[in-house]
Amino acid sequence: MTEEILPTEIWHKLRAEHKVKVMPWITPRLERRSRHESHPVDDFLFEYYPISTNKLLTWHAGFGISLAAAGFELEAFPSGSYEFADSKIRIQSEWLTKNQEAATNLLNFLTQTQQRPVRSGCFGLHEWAMVLGSDDVRHEKWPLRLSQKQIRATIDEVGLRCTHFDAFRFFTPTAAPLNPLQLTPIDRNEVEQPGCLHANMDLYKHAQRFAPIFGSNIVRAAFTLAKDIRTVDMQTAPYDLADLGVIPIPVETQSGREEFANRQLQFASRAQILRTALIDALKSAYVLAEIKG
Repeated sequence: MTEEILPTEIWHKLRAEHKVKVMPWITPRLERRSRHESHPVDDFLFEYYPISTNKLLTWHAGFGISLAAAGFELEAFPSGSYEFADSKIRIQSEWLTKNQEAATNLLNFLTQTQQRPVRSGCFGLHEWAMVLGSDDVRHEKWPLRLSQKQIRATIDEVGLRCTHFDAFRFFTPTAAPLNPLQLTPIDRNEVEQPGCLHANMDLYKHAQRFAPIFGSNIVRAAFTLAKDIRTVDMQTAPYDLADLGVIPIPVETQSGREEFANRQLQFASRAQILRTALIDALKSAYVLAEIKG
């Protein structure tokens, strides 16, 4: 692959533009932390994975691009991932080698997920399954907008159809047996599918894991998608978040379920485009990686 070299003034401009784009996401998070406050929607992407604001703020050009630079500018990039040589900053070949197995595993995982049919119809009931029959809820500062009787009635009527282990593992003991798939960590490679909200949010986690390869354009696209999904995720949840301006999508009703299903398919379409970009970037960086059938 031919190396592209960005002149100093070009990549400085790109880095400055990146900061302008991500600061509206970062600043509210930092302000809340200074007041010891939390937000169940907007803090999720910084806490659950967890990925710090500094990681989101760091700019990456992407694989195959070197930066014309002075030696001191290397300090602005993650140590151990980049090197300075011949008046250029570039990804360390040692870093690529060290991460080849993990990157190949991710390439296989993303490819297998992409090739499966989109499954919709879960209606976001994973959040309902996390509170069913329990006095302890994950977002204890926020009341439920529905009674336990209403939550159980909706789950009984619609059914649970979760395919994502990292959601399923938080199901209550009452809810877990109601899911047709009794998921384990091993099942990720076998059942992850491109309609799942959490699988598509996870693309941000994957983008950050190999940000030097993907570059910040992809990282920002993944964050935007994940942020939009998380908003709908909590609109669908049984919590009363009216004080935060979160308008419920009432999936306990037919119209609410139809609205959710439409949003889910829109997210799946966006995620498949992003998943393709991740796959293509990994293939470019690791041309010898074999995709396991």
